Amino acid sequence: MINRLRGELIEKQPPLLVIDVQGVGYEVFAPMSTFYNLPEINTEIRLLTHLNIRDDAHVLFGFLTESERYLFRDLIRVSGIGPKLALSILSSMELSTFVQSVHDNNTTRLIRIPGVGKKMAERLVVEMRDRLKNWGTSTTPSSAPTTAPILTQTITSPVEDAVSALIALGYKPNDARRWVLGVAEEGLTSEALIRRALQSAL
Repeated sequence: MINRLRGELIEKQPPLLVIDVQGVGYEVFAPMSTFYNLPEINTEIRLLTHLNIRDDAHVLFGFLTESERYLFRDLIRVSGIGPKLALSILSSMELSTFVQSVHDNNTTRLIRIPGVGKKMAERLVVEMRDRLKNWGTSTTPSSAPTTAPILTQTITSPVEDAVSALIALGYKPNDARRWVLGVAEEGLTSEALIRRALQSAL
């Protein structure tokens, strides 16, 4: 089991990033909660990881904090939720918002996440409520410490990058483009555009 990676960040296009570890490039899928806080390209990075083993591939998922990985692993234990949908859930809203939505039985907010229908939202509330009881309204259970550096970055074509990222996360192309264009401002990074677009959608 691959528990963590330390290497040079050489590529990032949400939700995929590539980390060079002593000459080996690892493809890692990460939620937007991690992407928002990534350092610049060609910078050393440390990521906690979860290895998902399928019949046709071994897929790595990466997280800057133990909180994100903790919640990801709890989500994929819910019936009907695989790693792709868990990644979409973590990307679509702040961890604290998700936890609060579960505690408040707010299925209306949950069904706005791509891939989550009414029945799935109800299942999330039922199966996740006890697992998240120690989280309160924070993003961290008592067993999951959080450390995440906040760094800035510059990305070419941020609007197109943001639209592509939302599509990759499961949103419809027309919706993704409309949301991004609706919040676009000069000078914003793709991560900032994605965050604003998701906030407007939810």
